[in-house]
Amino acid sequence: MEKFTKLTAVAAPLPIVNCDTDKIIPARFLKTLTRTGLGKNLFDPLRFDPKTGEENPDFVLNKPAYRNAQILVAGHNFGCGSSREHAPWALLDFGIRCVISTDFADIFYNNSSKNGILLIKVTPEELDKLMEDAERGANATLTVDLESQEITGPDGGVIKFEVDSFKKHCLLNGFDDIGLTLQKKDQIDSFESKQKSAEPWLYA
Repeated sequence: MEKFTKLTAVAAPLPIVNCDTDKIIPARFLKTLTRTGLGKNLFDPLRFDPKTGEENPDFVLNKPAYRNAQILVAGHNFGCGSSREHAPWALLDFGIRCVISTDFADIFYNNSSKNGILLIKVTPEELDKLMEDAERGANATLTVDLESQEITGPDGGVIKFEVDSFKKHCLLNGFDDIGLTLQKKDQIDSFESKQKSAEPWLYA
């Protein structure tokens, strides 16, 4: 997966509490087994009019200033509901690399980090400040530095954040589960070679 080191990008405010994965990507779009193509249906119930299919001009990601946002400043308990991995796939395909909130559903939190999305937990007071920053429209630019674990706002203010050391290692190096396994390729090859010699019938 793509490494996450330092990101400077527009942040979109999404102050919806308990935004579940069915809002992020509705079940009817889960037919694909690939990680691409889901971005066009991200937040479908919110982005589009259910009767006409036209864009909802009031939804934040449809507004010109936020169409290329790569950071979401979201309400409490983002990503709750179904455990579908398609939710982070849809976010990533749309271009979202980081979500900031006061809390996330556990499975969504783990799925996101394994797909290269940094989820940051902040205090309610810090979220209020970041939400205010994100509401600045074209000037709603935040810098997220994973190495130093800092968020820098458009006015220069800095918020420190905590992150699990293992998730940080994986994100900085672009390691998903397969990438982590391949770090042991030499040991795996050595083991298989010995196994083939000791028990050749297993490989017949």
